Amino acid sequence: MTEKRNYQAKDGLSMANVTNVAHAKSPSTRARIQAFGGFLTNMVLPNIGAFIAWGILTALFIPTGWIPNENLAKIVSPAITYLLPLLLAITGGRMVAGQRGAVMGAIGAIGLIVGSEIPMFLGAMIIGPLGGWVIKKFDKMLENKVPAGFEMIVNNFSIGILGFFLMVFSFYFIGPVIESANNFVTSAIRALVDTGFLPLLSLINEPAKVLFLNNVIDQGIYYPLGMQETLNAGKSIYFMVASNPGPGLGLLLAYTLFGNKIARRTAPGAIIIHFFGGIHELYFPYVLMKPVTILAMIAGGMSGITIFRLFDVGLVAGPSPGSIFAYLALTPKGNFIGIILGVAVATAVSFIVTSIILKLSKQPDNEEEFTASVEKAQTMKAEGKQVMQASIHPLHSDKLAKVSFACDAGAGSSALGATTFRKRLQKKAIEGIEVKHFRIEDVPKDTDVIVVHKDLSDRARLAHPDKRVITIENYLDDPNLAQLLNEIEKR
Repeated sequence: MTEKRNYQAKDGLSMANVTNVAHAKSPSTRARIQAFGGFLTNMVLPNIGAFIAWGILTALFIPTGWIPNENLAKIVSPAITYLLPLLLAITGGRMVAGQRGAVMGAIGAIGLIVGSEIPMFLGAMIIGPLGGWVIKKFDKMLENKVPAGFEMIVNNFSIGILGFFLMVFSFYFIGPVIESANNFVTSAIRALVDTGFLPLLSLINEPAKVLFLNNVIDQGIYYPLGMQETLNAGKSIYFMVASNPGPGLGLLLAYTLFGNKIARRTAPGAIIIHFFGGIHELYFPYVLMKPVTILAMIAGGMSGITIFRLFDVGLVAGPSPGSIFAYLALTPKGNFIGIILGVAVATAVSFIVTSIILKLSKQPDNEEEFTASVEKAQTMKAEGKQVMQASIHPLHSDKLAKVSFACDAGAGSSALGATTFRKRLQKKAIEGIEVKHFRIEDVPKDTDVIVVHKDLSDRARLAHPDKRVITIENYLDDPNLAQLLNEIEKR
């Protein structure tokens, strides 16, 4: 009987990896939410430049902008309606299933965009990954079942047919459902605004941020609502209810003056990175070291929102990262006094409350306590990353776990070569080797071996200088392919 071999994860799996896998299999609820927030961030972050470009366009050229221009203002509505949601959907689809997922995400997104009356940011962040998931499951179902030479027609028609159904489904169902949910959330938050209770959101925002759930709040809720309001009003307070750098600055200033020796030594550097660099995670360990200081963060956040409301100010786009420079760059005409004052008051309130807490609970210097809080913050953030990475990228520790066939378009000769090579592995009863086909520039970073035609070898090495490239002349039967197969057999 032929012996089966499995190369997926053999002798390279360390105890640390085993621990990580165990955590990924049974993550906490917080880690799952963190992973969701990380997924949203990875979907939004590559497109932040486009959002900022739209914000600058809005700040400059709408009727209430710095330099009103009727012609250029015509770009504002189409960009927020079509461009930005499509970018989100394409990125989300690509994260799940590469280029095929990106195409499916775009097809599904256009259906929900046309089928709704509001900018479909939330819908795009759902339909993009959903489209990627659908085509990924379909490709997995047909893996090793497509006859050699029919890969391109199956690949193209599968996206065409599945994309058609997804587009119609999103038009009639997903778009209206997301629009209804969006209207409900918007009405609830506007009720808080109308009744003057918007500052109460800090009771949720500040603890969630310290638990590294800030991305879920910003990218998942406030930024989409902010973009929608900006289309109508030219600005939105929603961009500032969770991203205000003032509370964190006040906390770090208090630790600089009244903290123990360890905190006084590290807080000044954290201030620069937090306030000017916009990396708010720098102050999280200080809150975790003395959890009661979360009261100072809540008080600072609430006072900042109150000032923003009193002066009726807002930003034109989401400040990412949450730096004071980003705040000022995205402030529309006539809003600078309210924005600066809101940040300053939040800083002052947070500073006063934190100072009182530190003075009342003065403790001797304890470097271990601060180090432990830093490690705790890092562990909390890492848990979410592990869950997200485990769901997208399976663990491969063997150096020949992934073979990528590549060609000019990634759909013709490379598909034929990948199908043929997979069948040769099956005949040898070799399992655990992932064999897929890609456009040369789209070959994943975790690929171990790239197989290309000899005429494309220079292009492959230019695009992937750190990867092993095998050149062939015949995708069906080539000596170098036989040698690669023999190498895999011997491992």
